[in-house]
Amino acid sequence: MSSYNVDLEILLKTPTMSEHAKIATSNLRYLYYSVPQTIAHHSVTGCNMNVGDMLGTGTISGPDKSQYGSMLELCWGGKEEIALPGGETRKFLLDGDSVILRGVCRGEGYSIGFGDCEGTILPAHDDARFLSSN
Repeated sequence: MSSYNVDLEILLKTPTMSEHAKIATSNLRYLYYSVPQTIAHHSVTGCNMNVGDMLGTGTISGPDKSQYGSMLELCWGGKEEIALPGGETRKFLLDGDSVILRGVCRGEGYSIGFGDCEGTILPAHDDARFLSSN
């Protein structure tokens, strides 16, 4: 099965860290289904497809542990800790943790990046409107 050669990186920064640390790498080549298969699967269900639509791939995991594409896989379902610089560890993301997903295509003399996709875990709302039983 063929796919695009896109290097993927997952980086994590806790509130006490000064910069993000790489916790995993992978490649789009490890997709279970190729991009054309994904589009075919999506469209045969009756979903309207338009130019410019974005499709998510889901987790992209390689064969080595350092290439697992989700925190659940990296920590083996919460059984193993992920070591971070400075002695911190994580099994799951906590409030204040920031994650960067990065994808780059590299060729001879060039690279094409997709930019960073960054998100930070915010605390849940502590608001009576969300806690009422009504």
